[in-house]
Amino acid sequence: MRIVAFSLAALASGAVLAQNIAVVNNRPIPKAREDAWVKQLQQQGQQDTPELRKMIKEELIRREVFLQEAQKRGLAEKPEVKFQLDVQRQNTLIQALMRDELQKNPITDAQIQAEYEKQKQAAGSKEYRARHILVEKEDEAKAIVAELKKGAKFEELAKKSKDPGSANNGGDLDWAGPDAYVKPFSEAMVKLEKGKFTETPVQTQFGWHVIRLDDVRDTQFPPLAQVQGQIREALQQQRVQAFVEGLRKNAKVQ
Repeated sequence: MRIVAFSLAALASGAVLAQNIAVVNNRPIPKAREDAWVKQLQQQGQQDTPELRKMIKEELIRREVFLQEAQKRGLAEKPEVKFQLDVQRQNTLIQALMRDELQKNPITDAQIQAEYEKQKQAAGSKEYRARHILVEKEDEAKAIVAELKKGAKFEELAKKSKDPGSANNGGDLDWAGPDAYVKPFSEAMVKLEKGKFTETPVQTQFGWHVIRLDDVRDTQFPPLAQVQGQIREALQQQRVQAFVEGLRKNAKVQ
């Protein structure tokens, strides 16, 4: 009878170990938990290997030891801990909701193509390489124009510019389409001939500008394959934002 009892106990122990990767102070760590960790890491590009599972097992044992000690000390009942746990639970559920919404309403290749064409059209057919000098008052801008007419170097005068992004770079604004600038600026810029500057200062909400056009070229728009991921992400953000606004609008708040 003892042999039979021992055999049954051994079988029971083996069954427990088959369901669990370890038992810590009589509390089992289910294999399903390890499998969930493996799946999560696989989604990040890692391979399911014995070494990975060994590492996960050790981590889960450590966590279980810490968790038991925290429970023994009654930390889970502290108000600040309860609050943090509640916030983490909310965040996890909200993130799961957003993922579920995107899975049920995925961004299609056709939508990405349409957005690409929209951006391409908005960029226009030409890009402009311009420089500018920004000052606060019209009289200052007129004085700069007068100096330029006398032969002063634009790049040197640009050091007086109030634009911190271009003042130390000779006023250079790099290549950009007209839509990158406020309307008064872009309208004046596209009328210039290469190498010419605006003899009449241009006023915008930022101040007064003296603009020089250095060059013009056909728009260098990246191929769809290069920006497809960025467009998909942007469209997903728009979809999530619309989803959130819709939920908030339809919620009954008293």
